[in-house]
Amino acid sequence: MRAADRDEGPEGAPPAQDVANRRYPPVTELVVTSLALMLTGGVLMAAHLPGRPPLALPGGLLAGGACLTAVAVALMSRARPFAWKVFYLVARWALLAYLVIAGLLAFVFVYDGTRGATLAVLVATLAVFAVDVPMVMAFTVARYHDPGMGAGEAVPPGE
Repeated sequence: MRAADRDEGPEGAPPAQDVANRRYPPVTELVVTSLALMLTGGVLMAAHLPGRPPLALPGGLLAGGACLTAVAVALMSRARPFAWKVFYLVARWALLAYLVIAGLLAFVFVYDGTRGATLAVLVATLAVFAVDVPMVMAFTVARYHDPGMGAGEAVPPGE
């Protein structure tokens, strides 16, 4: 199929957008960097457990990760055109799964006797983790979906 044929829409319709080449803000990069910061903070804390870990560096890494996540959400909210129905469909179920995972991990920390500020930093890290992973999954799926199509529709093969 020629590129000119592929770009033409139905009679009178504007040309179809090239879904794969649309430009979006760096949401994926920001969220993955946020995850890396929090993972680093979690490893630093785990290296000191069951003793009392230092909280300044992990807390700073958590704050940096949370800020990057907030920036990613703000940038993503301005993305046009975007397949929001697909985003919410994926995000809803992924968020449910990651909230269960984060809840189980928080339970393990409590059951293991982690208390106070250490527990607060770990639970906050898990909360940002539980938002970051579903967000990056849903954004990645939605960015390659044609915004004009419904959530259940697929692009026919060869188009």
